[in-house]
Amino acid sequence: MKYLLLFAFLTLSAVSSGAADAKIEEFNLVIKDHVFTPSELIIPADKKVKIIVDNQDATPEEFESHDLHREKIIPGGKKGIILVGPLKPGEYKFFGEFNEKTAQGVIKVQ
Repeated sequence: MKYLLLFAFLTLSAVSSGAADAKIEEFNLVIKDHVFTPSELIIPADKKVKIIVDNQDATPEEFESHDLHREKIIPGGKKGIILVGPLKPGEYKFFGEFNEKTAQGVIKVQ
């Protein structure tokens, strides 16, 4: 009986954990010609979100944000996932460290 209860608890935990992940809203960001598109990404306040960064360049780029305390290298032709939030309303700058002059953007949290 004890093992049956443990199994039921673990199963419920896994299901509820998967349901929580499914509720995370996704936003797309593209790197092409060393430029982020869109350069202004609008996301909701007070919610955890997933930003999918699609590097369409042949060379790697590093998504970096001092405001968000995030940095992630995304190889050329690959995608990377960056989880952020929940955030307060405001603006959070990000840039591509390998092409900082052209790869600039801001996340606006509303």
